[in-house]
Amino acid sequence: MELFRAVLALVLVLGLIGGAAWAARRFGPSLWFGARGPKRERNLAVLESLPLDTRHRLVLVRRGERKHLLLIGPNQSLVVEDGIAEPLVLPEAAP
Repeated sequence: MELFRAVLALVLVLGLIGGAAWAARRFGPSLWFGARGPKRERNLAVLESLPLDTRHRLVLVRRGERKHLLLIGPNQSLVVEDGIAEPLVLPEAAP
């Protein structure tokens, strides 16, 4: 009887672990860390990343309507250019 209870408990625990793994794959990390409710436009995004060497990289980040160029290193980060606006597109004049 004792062996039966131990095997039943083991099957129950393995089932719970399997169910949690299935839920994590099905719903992803957004279930715990993401925004709840309807999806909305993200305000922050990494647009481009360019490795300069093994320890430094340039990263272009969009925050709202502005872009910022960052130099990221192991000991510090530096804002290279701040508040880069979108270029204006002028309509071509008709001849």
